[in-house]
Amino acid sequence: MTTAKSTEVVLSVRGIEKSFGTHHVLRGVDLDVHRGKVVCLIGSSGSGKTSLLRCMNLLMEPDQGEIVIHGASLFRRTDSERLRLSSRQVSAVRLKTGLVFQNFNLFPHRTALGNIIEAPLVVKKVPRAEAEALAHELLTRMGLSDAGHKYPSQLSGGQQQRIAIARALAMQPTIMLFDEPTSALDPELVSDVLAAIRQLAADGMTMVIVTHEIGFAYELADRVVFIDQGVVAASGAPRELLLSGANARLAAFVGRFTEQARLLGPLAVPAEAPPTTSPNKG
Repeated sequence: MTTAKSTEVVLSVRGIEKSFGTHHVLRGVDLDVHRGKVVCLIGSSGSGKTSLLRCMNLLMEPDQGEIVIHGASLFRRTDSERLRLSSRQVSAVRLKTGLVFQNFNLFPHRTALGNIIEAPLVVKKVPRAEAEALAHELLTRMGLSDAGHKYPSQLSGGQQQRIAIARALAMQPTIMLFDEPTSALDPELVSDVLAAIRQLAADGMTMVIVTHEIGFAYELADRVVFIDQGVVAASGAPRELLLSGANARLAAFVGRFTEQARLLGPLAVPAEAPPTTSPNKG
């Protein structure tokens, strides 16, 4: 049964256009994100995924289109209309969206705890004791309860990214945006970060994730959106979209990830169906 949770659109972009000089990066992109759902954006490097993500909270301003968060128009620009909220209003709306970058962007001179409490203290004026209590709770949630006193240089890349996730969560956003959160990590460090994101999904966090982890998108997403040359070339439920082969460009793109094929293969078997491959395969 459809619920209000699944039908409420909490983030919407319409007709988003973005160019850098003569390079047309986004070409009229439309996308809705529903409450409690996970949307994964996939596509080749340079296809416009990250630009779209950054437009969603006006970290990058589109040339045309509209951005709506929780029913409030954050930005609108058409041939006949111009709307852009003031910097203060944009900041207020942006507080509802947490953004996690691929390269962590932690303050190197602050401890893990210091990184997490910085924005709540400075931006939201939260009392220090309250900010620290929430930070310790988030560190525990990320499996890093003993890392609060450590500096970024003392942490692995995977630990730093989980601190970055905790830092974003400390602002208590309603939407989380991830820009290729595992792309800067060594393979052995990826699993802990993906596990943290899986837990957020289980907790009902609304998320938009730019990722090259096709198996992860297949497993976690409620909807996968394939961006190709600045447009939404295909969109749908992971099983229907990634396994159908109906879109030749998408099929070619997924086919490049030969190392991830073994992740996608077992997942392609419906849970209720018997396996069609040997149970003794390597």
